[in-house]
Formats: sequence, structure tokens, C-alpha cells
Amino acid sequence: MRVIGITGSSGSGKTTVCEIIKKLYNSEVLDADKVAKELSSDINSNYYKEMVKLFGEECVLENKLLNRRKIAEIIYQDDIKRKSLNDLTFNYVVEKIKKDLSEIKDKELVIIDAPLLYEAGVDKICDKVIAIIADKNNKVRRICLRDGIDEVFAKKRLLIQNEDDFYIKKADYIIYNNKDIKELEESIKKVLEEK
Repeated sequence: MRVIGITGSSGSGKTTVCEIIKKLYNSEVLDADKVAKELSSDINSNYYKEMVKLFGEECVLENKLLNRRKIAEIIYQDDIKRKSLNDLTFNYVVEKIKKDLSEIKDKELVIIDAPLLYEAGVDKICDKVIAIIADKNNKVRRICLRDGIDEVFAKKRLLIQNEDDFYIKKADYIIYNNKDIKELEESIKKVLEEK
């Protein structure tokens, strides 16, 4: 079983790449963002309690769930809060990913989809890391479509993330995701089937 890390900035198309890999190969995808969402939605989890402590009761909705939009607004403006959130998330999410990984037995590939893969140290448990790179206009368009936000907010989001060069320098492989799905599939096959 090979463990492949998939990383890149928001809007680069990591989820699309993971979906293609799932379709083409006997694989399992561990999505760091989904893990974080699940943990923060469990009001009895330590992660949820730490989030409430970090952001305050004003970030809790009437139904007790976290107000993700409000938290997003805070972390895009406050570097200290963003770093605290990342540190907190790394602890809980990495622990859960490692646990989930240890329970997978019958897959040829396990994909770990993590935008902050290097920062969280998840690259150390990967055999290879693939960075997904896309041009800025594509990223902005995808973020707006996916999250229902305007271009200004999407661009602000990208400003606080790593530049493409960060991923290009660190990753074992680069996949450019600016064209059609067929071309993307071919790029994925080329990387994953390289001997």
C-alpha cells in the first residue's frame, strides 16, 4: 500500500484529483478538511471545545454548531488566531488521519488530501507528495463557485496561503490543473504509474 500526499492552495483542484484517483485506482482518500469538519461538528469532542475556547461563544450558532463563516472571517484577518487554529487542527486532525490510515488494509493507494500537508508534518507519513498547481484566475473562479463568495474574498483567501513556488520546491511531483479533465487524468496516470 502506497501513501500519497496531495497538496496545493485553495482552488487548485485537489478534490477533483482525488475523485479521479478514486475512480481509476483501488484507493481510499483521507481528506484533512473533512476530518477537521467532522471533529469540529462533534460538540462532545475536545477539538470542538478547544475551538469554542479559541474563538468564543459568539462563534457558536443556536444549534451549538460552530459558525464557520464567522471563524473564516476572523482567521483571514488575524494571523495569531489563524496560527492558533492551525496548531490546534494539526494536533487533532493528524492524530485522526494516522488512526484512520492504520485501519486501511485492502487498498493499493491511500491518498491524504491536505492543503497544509507540510506544515502539519503529514508529508513524513507519505511515500510521495503531489502538488496540484493552477493559475490564479482558475483558483479564484473555483473558490467563488465552491464557497459561494465573491472574487474579493477569494483573492484575500489566496493571499494568506503559500505561493505555488512553495509547493513546487517541496513536492515530489507537480500536476498542473488548468485544462480539461481528460488531460488531468493523463497527468495523474503518468505520475502514479511511474516506476
